[in-house]
Amino acid sequence: MPSAVHKGETPKKGARSALGAPSQHNQPSRKGKKAWRKNVDIQEVEEGIEELRAEERATGTFLHKQQDDQLFVIDVKGDDQIRRTLPRFKSSELTSTKILAQRSAVPAVVSRTTSHKRKSPLSREEKERLLRISKRPRKGPFNTLVDPTEFGAGSASLELSEAVKSSGAYDPWAPAPETEEVKDGLETVQPKSVKVPVHGHPRDKIEVPAILEPHQGTSYNPPADAHEELLRKAYELEEKRVEKASKLAQTKAKIDAAKVDVEDAPLGVPPGMKVDELVDEEDGEPTEEITKVMPPRKTKAQRNKAAKVLLQKRALAEKARKKTEISIINSYKLLRRTTNKTLSAREQAHELKRASAQEKLKLGLAGQKLGKHKVPVQEVDVQLGEDLSESLRGLKPEGNLFRDRFTSLQQRALIEPRVPVLPKRRRNRIIEYEKHAWKRFE
Repeated sequence: MPSAVHKGETPKKGARSALGAPSQHNQPSRKGKKAWRKNVDIQEVEEGIEELRAEERATGTFLHKQQDDQLFVIDVKGDDQIRRTLPRFKSSELTSTKILAQRSAVPAVVSRTTSHKRKSPLSREEKERLLRISKRPRKGPFNTLVDPTEFGAGSASLELSEAVKSSGAYDPWAPAPETEEVKDGLETVQPKSVKVPVHGHPRDKIEVPAILEPHQGTSYNPPADAHEELLRKAYELEEKRVEKASKLAQTKAKIDAAKVDVEDAPLGVPPGMKVDELVDEEDGEPTEEITKVMPPRKTKAQRNKAAKVLLQKRALAEKARKKTEISIINSYKLLRRTTNKTLSAREQAHELKRASAQEKLKLGLAGQKLGKHKVPVQEVDVQLGEDLSESLRGLKPEGNLFRDRFTSLQQRALIEPRVPVLPKRRRNRIIEYEKHAWKRFE
């Protein structure tokens, strides 16, 4: 019997219900989330299901699905032989006999019975041979049993295998020659030869000679036209350098001016931002702040009108979008032809650009940028008209042969264009400390 629950105590959950399922219906409340999921008492539902199953076992169907004529019979005559057909009560009848006498109205599951016996996978001769092996054990190679009556048909082979016969005559790790054919299933694992990709190098397409023919204007007694042409070329190069230096100076000046503006910026203002003071027109004094006027709140009619206008705009936009889609679908053939023409024109332009680059590459890499470095251009060494000498005795040697040779190697893609790396000045100042013992001067 379950123990009584006193006031103020939480009732204990029972171990199992009458049908065998866990009983958890003794709950103080069902306000929690877990109480309405798996911890709900369904014992009444299970009892109803069991009653329906008992009715089905007794009658073969459910009683609530039958008609009244099948359940009830009105007896107007009676039966005189009913007492003779009823079984007599016997006190010696066991309860187990009564239980076994009850039969279910539901038909039993019929299973097929097989009359033939399972045949053994071994034949009689094979079985006798195995029995002989087991009764008269004879050890063969690797401690295996051998049938002495049948030579070579036992559980192990009496003769040596091909692997044992040819042992020591084949090295699986030795490199096999290419002309040798693989025999007897023996083969050597050869590493797969990797085909190295061949990429063209720019120096194979450059047609610039190693030593260029000097310009006529560099002669000690040059023609007037050649000397003037060389002077103009040197002037253009120097003009580009001056222009580049001036741009760099302007950029540096802007950076310095920005630094000054940042230093002089007032408090509370981001650096680089200028704020103009507001001046009152009447008094002529700067006003401190501006009062922001809030717009009046819209009425319900105004909001409805704005929403209606917005819906109309969206409907017109959707209509225009559908119209555009229909026009695109109808003109897809024209679009395809236009796309093909555009692609072909783009390919032709790409081929022309590639051809021009190849032609330009033949003249060398002078002035082109490779990566973050630029290939240098040959320096123009020219003398002014008053410095020219009309004889070899008064000729002054100019230029740098090593510089010209090094620039030529870079222009012909034999060495990489690099910027000379100069030693940097030490930024961290060396701090010297004088120990206390050396401070004691006498």
